[in-house]
Amino acid sequence: MRLLPEPSAQSLRLIFLLIFVMGVAPSPALTAGCPDRCVCDDQLVVQCAGQQLTDFPADLPLATRQLIISNNRIGELPALQLNYLSDLVYLDCSNNSLTEISESTFGNLRKLAYLDLSFNTLAQIDDRTFGPLASLVMLRMTDNPGLSEIHPDAFSENAALQVLDVSRNNLTALNISTLIALPALRSLGLSGNPWRCDCDTEDLCLWVQIEGFKFQDEGQTVCRGPPDMTGQRLAEVGMQLRAECHQGLGYWDYLFFIAIGFVIFSAGTVSAWVMGVLMVLYERYSKKKSEQLDSEDEEERGGVGIGSNQGNGDLKKPSMQV
Repeated sequence: MRLLPEPSAQSLRLIFLLIFVMGVAPSPALTAGCPDRCVCDDQLVVQCAGQQLTDFPADLPLATRQLIISNNRIGELPALQLNYLSDLVYLDCSNNSLTEISESTFGNLRKLAYLDLSFNTLAQIDDRTFGPLASLVMLRMTDNPGLSEIHPDAFSENAALQVLDVSRNNLTALNISTLIALPALRSLGLSGNPWRCDCDTEDLCLWVQIEGFKFQDEGQTVCRGPPDMTGQRLAEVGMQLRAECHQGLGYWDYLFFIAIGFVIFSAGTVSAWVMGVLMVLYERYSKKKSEQLDSEDEEERGGVGIGSNQGNGDLKKPSMQV
């Protein structure tokens, strides 16, 4: 039997050192290199604020839970790099140069609860932009001077959303159909936008009037147009707009009435044709029935006449004999 050689003292020291390092070293996901000009701590927070970054930081630890990249000049959030951070719960992108975000930007951030996109250059928010963010609780999107349009379904899947702030943008109207349906929403910031108080914002104004407690700075949420409403609070003009917008018929109202008239006309025409066909069939049936009855009556009369003639002949014969 061949015996293995005994390990040397140096080999034993290396083995013990390797076991020690493997036992105390944290997971590679936690110790991935910290990006340049950023600070990473043991609480899984990566702080890259105010570093004049123009690109999204590379080589972020995969277990990062808080990422702060505010006060830089970052122009794009790369979906591929960002979606590796599946444990991210806090993301501050405020005061950068972001111009566009889409549904794919946040495709894998299902744990994200706080998102700040304030002080950027966003122009519009498309359909389902925040759809993947099932855990989103607070969204701040203020001070984007070019933001003039938010798709009605942008927040349709954010059932956990509690705080939404879109103050100081360039919004003139806002479709609230999905916002009203959000079950957890308790705070909404709208002030500082050039709201145009007309029939397009009637529902918004009525909502502010009815549930004013939900709106931050409700007193500063005022109309910028038309001229006769400039400076008035949205909550003050809701009922006025409702009365003005429903006193006459609009384009779609006329189309609706035309469509209804066409349907009624078509239904009347078809009904009249069916009734006419039924009347003709009934008349033919009645005529045929009448002719049949007349022929039967004639047959009966003919039989009665023959019978009576025969009876008269029999009566005359005895009288002649007498």
